Amino acid sequence: MKNQHQNTDWQKVSEIELIYKTKVKSTERPYIGSSRDAYRILMDSWDPGKIEFLEQFKVLLLNQSNRVLGIYEVSSGGISGTVVDMRLLFAAALKAAAVGIIITHNHPSGKTVPSETDRNITRKIREAGKLMDIPLLDHLIVTPETYYSFAEEGAL
Repeated sequence: MKNQHQNTDWQKVSEIELIYKTKVKSTERPYIGSSRDAYRILMDSWDPGKIEFLEQFKVLLLNQSNRVLGIYEVSSGGISGTVVDMRLLFAAALKAAAVGIIITHNHPSGKTVPSETDRNITRKIREAGKLMDIPLLDHLIVTPETYYSFAEEGAL
């Protein structure tokens, strides 16, 4: 009797299926050639009612041609911070088959100077991305008027 029960255990396991569906042709996706391009696309997608109110962390997912596959909001927090779950960030990157990522978050204060926490999460995400062959191309700290680019400042 025990053998019969053991032989059907596989039927109690959930099947995992990975699918990425898009309705946008590759040639119609925005191209990222610079941090300024990324900033412009992010500002178009950011809720203007939240950018100066609470901190949000997002990831821009890119294909091999640096075209945007999508933007995923990783977390939304309080006035002075938000928690970044790297598992969710990379789950989105893997599901979209992204080959590069640009991470971003806003500072409701309007200041773009990176904190030590900002530097630490950048380092952690960069190292995790290396392990998965999904390089971190930049980290932007954004406000409605300007941005700070870790890549442009040599801080990546």
